[in-house]
Amino acid sequence: MKLELWPIERLIPYARNARKIPQAAVDKVAASIKEFGWRQPIVVDADRVVVAGHVRLLAAQQLGEKKVPVHVAAGLTPGQIQAFRLMDNRSHEETGWDLELLGLEMAELQELNVDVSLTGFDAGEISKLIDSKPGSAEPVENAGETAPEPHRCPKCGFPVEVEILP
Repeated sequence: MKLELWPIERLIPYARNARKIPQAAVDKVAASIKEFGWRQPIVVDADRVVVAGHVRLLAAQQLGEKKVPVHVAAGLTPGQIQAFRLMDNRSHEETGWDLELLGLEMAELQELNVDVSLTGFDAGEISKLIDSKPGSAEPVENAGETAPEPHRCPKCGFPVEVEILP
């Protein structure tokens, strides 16, 4: 895999990025880049359009970065690029957490005096996870788990947002 360092303004965000990016996600990635440096490049196509790494790009902009690590996904067809972009965003939704092991990891990080907020979990989640490690009083339900499956259109199968009114 070839990595290059590009001026940040050379990258073009994908105009039809279907993934919604909350500011909280950008803030977490910015904190991660600041603490750990760049550990994942931004992936672009041959036309400089972002394929994977929109949050990293926004975080870099927020940090005032002038250059960012880039991998050009050369040799892929436009259809492959489009499919890879969607797969990269969708793949995290397929996973979950082993809450017992996660609690142990958080507790160990605390013992090592590591800022556990850099894990991307909020303070409430971290507290519940540490309190639910083996030997603690009560287990935690749903702490740090991925969001439930979205509602889907019965005709086409696409995810749809559902607003529950009082």
